[in-house]
Amino acid sequence: MDKKKSEVRSKQDLQIEALAALEQARAMPHGRARSEALKRAGILQNAADMQGLLFAKRGRPPKA
Repeated sequence: MDKKKSEVRSKQDLQIEALAALEQARAMPHGRARSEALKRAGILQNAADMQGLLFAKRGRPPKA
């Protein structure tokens, strides 16, 4: 069985993708598709925030 390797993306890449998804969702008409797009943008932003926490060095504050 083949295992898929998880791709580690940088915090900046995730933030850019989250902002693009948010802009795209805001341009959509109200409805279910827009709600799903907004959820996806929120998930991407949370992933970007978690990226900073997971890879922070001990004893130092995370880089902003």
